[in-house]
Amino acid sequence: MMPSSFPKGLSNENEITQPIIQFWQLNGSCPDGTIPIRRTTQKDLLIARSIKKKLITPQIHPSGDGGHHEYACVASSGKYYGATANMNVWSPKVQDNEGFSLSQFWIVGGFGPSLNTIEVGWIVYPDFFGGTRPRLFTYWTRDSYQKTGCYNLLCSGFVQLSKRIALGIEIRPQSSYHGPQHEIILTVWKDRRGTWWLRLGKEVIGYWPAALFTSLADGASVVQWGGELVTPILSGPHTTTQMGSGHFAEERFKGASYMRNLHVVDASNTLRSPGQFNYVVGNPNCYNLKLGRSRVWEDYFFYGGPGRNPKCP
Repeated sequence: MMPSSFPKGLSNENEITQPIIQFWQLNGSCPDGTIPIRRTTQKDLLIARSIKKKLITPQIHPSGDGGHHEYACVASSGKYYGATANMNVWSPKVQDNEGFSLSQFWIVGGFGPSLNTIEVGWIVYPDFFGGTRPRLFTYWTRDSYQKTGCYNLLCSGFVQLSKRIALGIEIRPQSSYHGPQHEIILTVWKDRRGTWWLRLGKEVIGYWPAALFTSLADGASVVQWGGELVTPILSGPHTTTQMGSGHFAEERFKGASYMRNLHVVDASNTLRSPGQFNYVVGNPNCYNLKLGRSRVWEDYFFYGGPGRNPKCP
């Protein structure tokens, strides 16, 4: 099965994309008809059952079941059928293994208990994925994170087709401060059959079946891009968990984390600029965000921060 349609303006053969190296690929490849799957442990299953995914809602108010929540994101409202972004990849430090720091975009439909989301990006989540390096991930829900949805392939939902890319595996290479920058290009779109597809660079990773969703069946009402982190610490000094590169947006290219070439898929199945954005930062002394536009990067923003610092005690 392949997409029945692609958005107009999606990257062509002339676009240069950076190769993504995953450690398992150094030892071979998957035979035809099979896909790479990160080994699932008993601990993974126990954590998956107890997890309630934290999110930034369309109103950009945090929700979730405890812990300290920080965010820096931009959002565009409208009738959308997909989105894309180039995002550079970092290894932010996470203070507590139970916490996480991520960079992603959200495809959002509905509200309240009928909230549907598709989420894709990279995440550092030691207790769930193991290690302190960024992992490629997906997430979905159709009931506001209550009883449906999961990361990657830990429940029925997302169907993987790619035999080259494994979800939940470390992304290499990663960006370095004042050094080489490495990015991934993620695209999600709804085809003519109503299926939602995921592409990494030019590689179709897989899809979410149309029947999986309710509010997203007719398209999204909001697309959001940004960084988010959660720490289990509820009191005391601010967390030292980093967002993005761990540096503020003012440090810009090679210093701060960024997302660029922000596009949405409109009713004519065309990738285009959203035009206008709303943006919100939970605590600008700890993490911040700066929007911009240029000829090459089009709509973009720098974001991130170190967490605890003299202005964020």
